[in-house]
Amino acid sequence: MVRKIVSIVILVPLLFLIVGFAVANRQLVRISFDPFDQSHPAASVTLPLFIMLFVFVIVGVLVGGVASWMRQSPWRRAARRLDAEVRTLHTELETMRRQQSPPPPTSVPAVDPARPSYPMLPPLP
Repeated sequence: MVRKIVSIVILVPLLFLIVGFAVANRQLVRISFDPFDQSHPAASVTLPLFIMLFVFVIVGVLVGGVASWMRQSPWRRAARRLDAEVRTLHTELETMRRQQSPPPPTSVPAVDPARPSYPMLPPLP
């Protein structure tokens, strides 16, 4: 419940900021990918400023996510190796436990109600 309230308190103002930014920056901007000819670039795109900034933010998040994922690969590799080792050890432990435990009885001995299963003590004097 608290998490939902906190996310609403943060996301609603953030949404208003993003919408306000998009409305305030509707002017067209030309993005050129040709460093040699600035007047007539071979590769250019004209689009609103807020779209360009949103695309750059999305690309930045993706590049950061990929970089973080690649940087964490040694820990993931170690976790996979240790998980496989733990599974092997659990299997080995279960095998050893089965070998050490006595086999279960194949049949239950019949109980004679006239004769108790515990030893009888002589009567006290």
